[in-house]
Amino acid sequence: MPVWNHIGHHVADLERSITFYVNVFGFTVRNRLAVPDAGSAKLLRVKEPVGLTAVYLTLGGVILELLHFEREGNEAARIRPFTEPGLTHISLTVDDIAETCKLVLQYGGEVLEDTDMWGKALMIRDPDGQVIEILAPGTL
Repeated sequence: MPVWNHIGHHVADLERSITFYVNVFGFTVRNRLAVPDAGSAKLLRVKEPVGLTAVYLTLGGVILELLHFEREGNEAARIRPFTEPGLTHISLTVDDIAETCKLVLQYGGEVLEDTDMWGKALMIRDPDGQVIEILAPGTL
């Protein structure tokens, strides 16, 4: 039977993203890994040099893998619509949506105010544009 392992997230600025996830949501840094080019190029289908560093953050039983490619030629970030096939967002329950939104802004994210569902749910973007749904306790 499969066991959940991690969610991978490519970020443009590794330290900025670590700071965001640790300070906004309370993730803990588990470990940092400098990945050899040959193995990561093959596994990820990325041309060498790859320059990959992976940082593994934990929250509860979930591991978020932040991937950073220190090299020229990475694709630019783009906003993906929810109607495009593939993963659309991650979702976290937070103690206080308003306080979390203040932290999101403080650490370089964006609050998508037009998505506010009467204080029960709201979408934000991390500093790289990744959509995160934040939910009030007991909302799902």
